Amino acid sequence: MTQIPLPSSADAEHAQSDLDRNDNTRQIVADVAYRQLAIVNVIFVGLENAGDGNWVLVDAGIPGSAGAIRSAAKARFGGNGRPSCIVMTHGHFDHVGVLETLGNEWHVPVYAHAAEHPYLDGSQSYPSADPSVGGGLLARLSPLFPTKPVDVASRLYDLPCDHSVPFMPEWQWIHTPGHTPGHISLWRERDRVLIAGDAFITTRQESVYAAVTQTPEMHGPPMYFTPDWGSAKTSVRALAALAPEIVVTGHGAAMQGPQMRAALDALAQRFDEVALPSQYRRGVVDDRA
Repeated sequence: MTQIPLPSSADAEHAQSDLDRNDNTRQIVADVAYRQLAIVNVIFVGLENAGDGNWVLVDAGIPGSAGAIRSAAKARFGGNGRPSCIVMTHGHFDHVGVLETLGNEWHVPVYAHAAEHPYLDGSQSYPSADPSVGGGLLARLSPLFPTKPVDVASRLYDLPCDHSVPFMPEWQWIHTPGHTPGHISLWRERDRVLIAGDAFITTRQESVYAAVTQTPEMHGPPMYFTPDWGSAKTSVRALAALAPEIVVTGHGAAMQGPQMRAALDALAQRFDEVALPSQYRRGVVDDRA
């Protein structure tokens, strides 16, 4: 597959500022930062030193990452590092790894799209992963990845019908299915910041080498866990149409600027060539453009 490289000049990170701040996050704008936890990112939305209940955690990492999330939250926000809520882009194992642990510890609500609730309330497992796609070691190992649901039913709420995001003024949620039925992305028009989840990503997640080195490229959703390629294409095209200035994705480094937008536009227009596994290319996916 022909991939779309992203140049280093599209990097949205500020390495020296992150070192000076020393909270183990990568700050993209004043109130959006993220922490890479092995193969996945968790996002912290809120200003530094905001205090307990004045920030939002987006996604909940891999199993065993509770300590890393806690320590970053305390260092960044102060107090006990407790958010107002947790917002889920979707419920795959690498995004819900410590959701039950932190939700119960913090006693905070969890918000997700209604179509994602079965995977978060203990009632339904995801489809098995497809190891035949992507060609990398992570893809081949993907049948070993957990697909069973977590259960945070007692804390779980629908996202508002008006597309606002609880405790995140100015933000909107956008339904971006394909990777999962209830996948969402988060958008702020004022500064055109997009939290894309896994609707598209900025590294090749099927490859262990790429996942570790975070080699930047514009990439569709992780192939082995994406069952609905028609919806995935529609979602990428909808996000590209927003013309974001900064994107933070579930996997890979945050990217910004015209070169990032050009790569995202190319992904949207060449989705079948770039993102779609070869066995799906002939007449399987409807073009919904």
